[in-house]
Amino acid sequence: MAIVRIGLDIAKSVFQIHGVDGHGKAVLKKTLSRSEMLTYFAKLPVCLIGLEACAGAHYWARELRRQGHDVRLMAAQFVTPYRKSGKNDANDAEAICEAVGRPNMRFVPVKTEEAQAILTLHRARDLLVSERTALSNQIRGLLGEFGIVVATGMARLRRAMMEVQTGASNLPLLARETIAELYERLLNLDGKAAEYERKITLLARQSEAAKRLMKIEGVGPITATALVASVSDAKLFRNGREFAAWLGLTPRQYSSGGKTRLGGITKRGDARLRTLLIHGTRSALRSMADKFDSKSKWVVALQKRSCNNVAAVALAARIARIIWAMLARGTEYRSAA
Repeated sequence: MAIVRIGLDIAKSVFQIHGVDGHGKAVLKKTLSRSEMLTYFAKLPVCLIGLEACAGAHYWARELRRQGHDVRLMAAQFVTPYRKSGKNDANDAEAICEAVGRPNMRFVPVKTEEAQAILTLHRARDLLVSERTALSNQIRGLLGEFGIVVATGMARLRRAMMEVQTGASNLPLLARETIAELYERLLNLDGKAAEYERKITLLARQSEAAKRLMKIEGVGPITATALVASVSDAKLFRNGREFAAWLGLTPRQYSSGGKTRLGGITKRGDARLRTLLIHGTRSALRSMADKFDSKSKWVVALQKRSCNNVAAVALAARIARIIWAMLARGTEYRSAA
């Protein structure tokens, strides 16, 4: 029988294949090495191939699509329920094969090489920011050992370091020199992070979609380019709420017996995109108190009856729906009246 559907469990070196025919009967179970992958699939007839969205999945999806196969990526959490027994490569491939054939399965958009290159720039900047945060905390801790307590915030740390470097503090010479070296490393990280941000801003100016998204309150070059690169085709989402749910901004449900129970947000999907949107809405909230459009009134009223965090997340979910509409329909942002 002809193979109509394949589940492919990928790894660094060993790849497991599970294929079924039109009746769902297993007709192919095979283990391949990395070097054998493309040659083997080039000899197979065109079929539906499912993969878990993990490291390297987008690369293999692009390569297999070039050979004519219909390749679809799925979140690992949607594949797990289809695994019938213990976790191993063969069972994972079988579960992937079963999951990709479900008519109501949700699939992950396959990223292009250009989109992945942009996200590489974002990941590199994130690493620098995390290193800078760790280094600033180390400096604060060392200063605290000598009775110099510095509040959180890079501006406060810089003011404190000016006093340390000018000798205004009573630090021992060895401690002053060591902390000054750490601070010099922090300044170097500042410069590299600023260089990445300049590149991201340039990319945002070159992207029509990113330029349209930056007209939304709280959406800057970093958020806009990250969204455009991560969401290759917004039409894969049926509506804005599904897109917001993909970002983990919708309430978690635990409902039964006709009674609806809603908790906090699900926090599913890309944590970085969700964080960028929420941080952006925190900055937008500061200016909405003086505005009188419908969206600003809604947010201000929500702040009064709940808190700033709830209002920021709710506004982020609303902006996520606006972003979906703009990306899926190619429209411009229309501010609320």
